[in-house]
Amino acid sequence: MNSFQEPAADAARNVILVMRTDPESDPKDNSRKSDEFSELVKALNDKVTDIIVQARYPDRKYNVGSGKAKEIAIAARDKRANRIIFYDPLSTSQIYNLSKLCGEAGANCRVMDRFQLILDIFAERATTHRSKLQVELARLRYELPNARMLVSLSKKEERAGWGGLGDYEDSYEQDIKKRIARINAELKKADLEEEARRVYRHKNGFFIVSLAGYTNAGKSTLFNALVDERTESKDMFFTTLIPKTRAFVINKRKILLTDTVGFIEDLPHFLVDAFRSTLEGIYFSDMILLVVDFSEPAEHIRKKLMISHETLWEKSTSNIVTVLNKSETMKPADRKKKFEELSHLIYNPIFISAKTGAGLSELIDEIGMNLPPLATRTISLPNNEHGASALSWFYDNGLVEEILYGKYMTFEFSAAEDVMAKADDILSKVRYSPDYN
Repeated sequence: MNSFQEPAADAARNVILVMRTDPESDPKDNSRKSDEFSELVKALNDKVTDIIVQARYPDRKYNVGSGKAKEIAIAARDKRANRIIFYDPLSTSQIYNLSKLCGEAGANCRVMDRFQLILDIFAERATTHRSKLQVELARLRYELPNARMLVSLSKKEERAGWGGLGDYEDSYEQDIKKRIARINAELKKADLEEEARRVYRHKNGFFIVSLAGYTNAGKSTLFNALVDERTESKDMFFTTLIPKTRAFVINKRKILLTDTVGFIEDLPHFLVDAFRSTLEGIYFSDMILLVVDFSEPAEHIRKKLMISHETLWEKSTSNIVTVLNKSETMKPADRKKKFEELSHLIYNPIFISAKTGAGLSELIDEIGMNLPPLATRTISLPNNEHGASALSWFYDNGLVEEILYGKYMTFEFSAAEDVMAKADDILSKVRYSPDYN
C-alpha cells in the first residue's frame, strides 16, 4: 500500500468522494445520497474537492471499473487529496488495490469507505468512556472478518514466501476477538447500570420521553426549546452522539427528556450492534418524539421516515408522535399538499418550529395528554419533624393538594402506581417513629 500522511486533526483535509451506482437505480435517490455523503464529510470539517460517479455493477478488484480507478488515482494526485472515500463498503483487498494504484500515480492519500468515515465522526464526538468503547467495538467488528487478509496484505512485501505469516495472522485475529470480548463485558455492565437507572426513574414517577429521528432533523434545537437549555445544535450530522437527559415539568408532572443519536441510511450493522444499548434507551421510553425536517423535498422525507420507522417499529412499543419541524419555512398550501402526500407515514402529527417556538405549546399539550393516569389517596402525617420530613418526600414524588393543618397534616396525594406503593413504606416509617402521636 502507498504510505500517506494525513494533516493534523484540526486541519481540513481535501477529500474525493466516489459514488458507484447500479445502472437501474433511481437518479433522484442517488442525488439525495450524494448530498448526504457530502454532508458527512463536512461533519469532520473536511473539504470535498471532487465527486466521481460511475454507473455500473461492482467490480471485484476496485469496486469501480479499472479505468475509473486509474482516473480516481490521477485526480487524487492532481487535487492533492488526503482521502478518497467510497460510498460502497470496500473489502480489505479493494482498499489495498486502490491504495497501490494511488501510490503508483504519485498520490499521497488514504482510501476508505463511508462506514470508516462514520466511525471517524463518531470517534471524534465520543467523549465518555462508554461511547469510546462503543466506537472501538464497531471498528473491531468491522476488522475481524478481514483480519487475516489485513495482515497478509500489509506485510506482503516483507515475507519470504507464501503463507509465511500464518502464526502472526492467527495471533492478530485472536487479539481482536479477545478485545471484543473484554469490551462486550464492560458494556454489558454499563447496560445493567443504565437499566437500573431507568427502573429507578419510573419508580420515582418520571415519565420518559425520547427525541428520535434522522440525523440533522433538529432534535437538539427542540431539546433546547423544551428544557430551556443550550446544547450543541449545529447544522451538521451527528452533533449528538452521547444521549443527554434533562428534567422538565408538564401539568406538575415530572418529565425526563432525552436527546439521542440520529438515524442514517445504510448504517452498517457493526455500528448498529455496537450502539444497540444507546438505541434501547429510545425503545424503552414512554413516548418517542419522531422529529422530521419538514422543509425538505417530499421524496427525501419519505425515505427518512421509512428508515426511522424500520428502526423504531421493530422493537419499540412506545407511543410515537411525529414532530414536523421547520414547518414555518413553507406556505400553508404547500405544507398541506406535502402532508397529504406523506400522511400514510405520519402518526400523531404536530407541526412546530423548534427555532421560533411555534407549535411547542401544542406539542407540550400532546405530551401531557399521554401521561399515565395518577392514583389519588388521602394522606395524614403527624404535625412534627418526622411528618415534615415525610411531607418533603411527597412533594418531591407526586402532587400534593392543599394541606389541612392540625394535630395531623392531611392532604390529597396523587402519583403513579409505582410511587404510590412506595408511599406506604414512607407512612410505615413515620407511624412507627417513637413520637408518632
